[in-house]
Amino acid sequence: MRDRTSLYPKLATPFESARGTDELPFSAYPRPQMKRDSYLCLNGTWNLTVNAKKNGETVYDGEILVPFPPESRLSGVTCAVTPGDLLLYSRTFTLPEGFIRHRVLLHFGAVDQSAVVFVNGKIAGSHRGGYLPFSLDVTDLLCDGENRLAVNVLDPLDRTLPYGKQRKKRGGMWYTPISGIWQTVWLESVPAHAITSLRITPTLETVTVAVGGGESDKTITVETDGAPLSVPFRGESITLRIPSPKPWTPEEPHLYRFTVTSGEDSVASYFALRTVSSETVNGVPRLLLNGKPYFFHALLDQGYFSDGIYLPATEEGYTNDILTMKRCGFNTLRKHIKIEPECFYYDCDRLGMIVFQDMVNNGDYSFFLDTALPTVGIKRGMPSRMKKQSRIEFLRAAEETLAHLYNHPSICYYTVFNEGWGQFDSDRVYRMLKTTDETRIYDATSGWFYGKESDVQSEHVYFKPVRLRMHKERPTVLSEFGGYSCMIKEHAFCPEKPYGYRYFEEQAAFEDALVALYENEILPAVRQGLSAAVLTQVSDVEDETNGLLTYDRQVLKVSEERMQEIAEKLRRASEDSIKPK
Repeated sequence: MRDRTSLYPKLATPFESARGTDELPFSAYPRPQMKRDSYLCLNGTWNLTVNAKKNGETVYDGEILVPFPPESRLSGVTCAVTPGDLLLYSRTFTLPEGFIRHRVLLHFGAVDQSAVVFVNGKIAGSHRGGYLPFSLDVTDLLCDGENRLAVNVLDPLDRTLPYGKQRKKRGGMWYTPISGIWQTVWLESVPAHAITSLRITPTLETVTVAVGGGESDKTITVETDGAPLSVPFRGESITLRIPSPKPWTPEEPHLYRFTVTSGEDSVASYFALRTVSSETVNGVPRLLLNGKPYFFHALLDQGYFSDGIYLPATEEGYTNDILTMKRCGFNTLRKHIKIEPECFYYDCDRLGMIVFQDMVNNGDYSFFLDTALPTVGIKRGMPSRMKKQSRIEFLRAAEETLAHLYNHPSICYYTVFNEGWGQFDSDRVYRMLKTTDETRIYDATSGWFYGKESDVQSEHVYFKPVRLRMHKERPTVLSEFGGYSCMIKEHAFCPEKPYGYRYFEEQAAFEDALVALYENEILPAVRQGLSAAVLTQVSDVEDETNGLLTYDRQVLKVSEERMQEIAEKLRRASEDSIKPK
């Protein structure tokens, strides 16, 4: 058996102790934008056997708490899975009486990296890719009484597929890899002519809802401040004008709840009236929220937790990160090279936190070519090292990401390529994605290696003062900066190897340095027309100790009040920059 005690230190978040031992983890309805009354959560205790790739030796045989990955302590396994090990998941379930309406769908939020699913010993389907959901119709494989579900998973850490910040030899800015099931597994039953999808496109006064599947006759009912707005329609889409419309902003994140009924099927969802665009104001290109210049005061957000790695102990972990950063004055999170469960985006929608969403990178990464040379100023002429199959997989995952997250109003901006990692044909990729979803801003090349086409000029500045020139044709975004490190030893993952870009031993000195960074370098740039600034980062992550929160979310290293003061100065500076000279 592999060592299961020393994978990483025990750093418990507050959410771990708050979760009851008998509580089903992540049991809330996992798809808040298309909710039915039919739901059976299959999270909880499963059987797991891990067989080594090289010799087939059983390295773990026992139970696991799904959806936590086996590398995590919360899973109850804490087993280092090496690339190519075979993970054999299994459990039984019995459908409640009257559950089957016509068809039964089995959903997986995410499985890393390749899964083959069996129901009662027969193959139900398969899936490749570790970050996006998939569904299988298992109706014809079910039997009366107890059913057996099995999932065989291989995770070779295939760099052809998007893999993000996972690396076998973790350390520095690379983190512990995870494997297997890491999001909710669930069942729902649908009628014969079921609604299969919703695509929600708002303006500041209207909303267009395109409905996939269902019967021809449909009814949409929107909750408003007055009487519900109920409108029957035929066909695939409807556009509604909303009375007394209320726009969505981080300051007032108003959501409109609605239902669509079609024959025997009914789904609940929500939308927000929100637009994002760019326009030249006083000679400087700016990003606009709801038609007005807006400063996106942001943090890099990796989405890692000390006890569950890819997941917090409960959904409250996401809520806490969002609300803590809001109390510090931030209005935007850059979700960095990871796609979260939908409950994270729902929290951002309802609590008022803008999301700059990264695509998940694949392909090879070279520290020398992709980071070292650009850091010293050599930022042009990068040859693409992406192989054909890696390009195909990146584009497939990118298009699926746009479709998966399209309805979330909090998502205003996508990062396509980050610091040259996996970059290829950036102009063509930008055009393809912009055509697929034209309602968002696209950062084609974040940091450096710029192409000709992008919605923003995206700069990364570390190790030197922030001195920016505003781009004349598109808004300028400081998409990464800071990275200041302050290690709180009792809450550190690896006290012997703290990682950051400037080091402070005391919290007071760390806070003073951040305040000085904003006041001396960021505020002047905002006065010149800077549209967004993304500080590294929300929390410490393993070796990285450059977060505002410790990795275990137990310590906030800065004063909320002082950070709020900085946020207010940035807001005023941004407003002053758009006033007529």
